Amino acid sequence: MKINEVEQQVGISKKNIRFYEQQGLLHPKRNSENGYREYDEADVLRLKKIKLLRKLSLPIDEIRRIQSGELLLADALHRQLIVLEREQTNLSETVGLCRLILEEDCLYQTLSPDQYLERMVEMEEKGTKFKNVSDDTIRKKRGSIFAAVVFILIMSALVGTLIWGYAHDPIPNLLFGVVLLVPIAAVFAVIIALLQRIKELEGGEEDAARKY
Repeated sequence: MKINEVEQQVGISKKNIRFYEQQGLLHPKRNSENGYREYDEADVLRLKKIKLLRKLSLPIDEIRRIQSGELLLADALHRQLIVLEREQTNLSETVGLCRLILEEDCLYQTLSPDQYLERMVEMEEKGTKFKNVSDDTIRKKRGSIFAAVVFILIMSALVGTLIWGYAHDPIPNLLFGVVLLVPIAAVFAVIIALLQRIKELEGGEEDAARKY
């Protein structure tokens, strides 16, 4: 069957089906004549299993290990159950603290945070973990670095091309210097901007759960 049929039957988007294939979770056969993917009932069953395990929040890597026989499904589920129960406990504790603050019926202007921060310390000592506010900063930093690296690689390739072209077909030195200066200046500008961006992100809020 075609991917459109599989999408409708399993309830997984074509994008995710292809993603699971890229991740090595799915291996559909290909038509020898046109090279198109052809899915069978075994692929549909595998996708349904993947869908179930992903909805239970099992990581892609663990699903791959389960499929290969490296990890037993029971072991993965027992471990996931522990993780979910811990998250549930953390969430319940956080909900309780929110309700406690609400019962005070206070305004932001009159809120006294010390008693609640002390309570949070006690909760953390007992194992409660609050939201990691540094995760978003890490993602932003990685995105900035990736974009900068791609741009630098492109500009570096342009510089290399210009030098190669100059070696084979020289132009006036002044003109070549001006042309070459543009991508080099752009690279330095991006590096400076990247360093400033990283410094800006690092200067943001720290992981409150860890620091306090």
